[in-house]
Amino acid sequence: MKHQSIQTVEDIKKHYQPIYNVNDRHKEKLSTLDGIALWITVHVGSMGFFIIIFLWTIIWLTWNTLAPTSLRFDPFPGFVLWLFISNMIQIFLMPLIMIGQNLQAKHSEMRAEQDFLINKKAENEIEMILKHLENQNELILKIIHKLGDAETK
Repeated sequence: MKHQSIQTVEDIKKHYQPIYNVNDRHKEKLSTLDGIALWITVHVGSMGFFIIIFLWTIIWLTWNTLAPTSLRFDPFPGFVLWLFISNMIQIFLMPLIMIGQNLQAKHSEMRAEQDFLINKKAENEIEMILKHLENQNELILKIIHKLGDAETK
């Protein structure tokens, strides 16, 4: 595969789009509902949320197993209300988390594409610098050679 030869910094600037902050661009494209879905995805996928659900479950099941029978509102062995609420939480959160993960994946793709473009630009800049250094090296060698010839005369 042959690379396009770019000779100057101006050529590189003309050839590539300006670098922008992908995170800002991603936030600008998000709707309010997308932002809510991302917030839920981030917070539900945290240890804090896990601890809240875990403690809620322990308290609920302990109360309805060990509390006086007259104070129990979801008695053992059924725990019907607890199962209903737990299933509703799962049913509502599952699609929201999937939406949030899709949005995170789009953001990740945007970052990867921007990284690729920056790397291609850097590659061309490095290639230009190396060519410039090679040219300077050839000129220096010619000067040294001419100085050596002048000293021998």
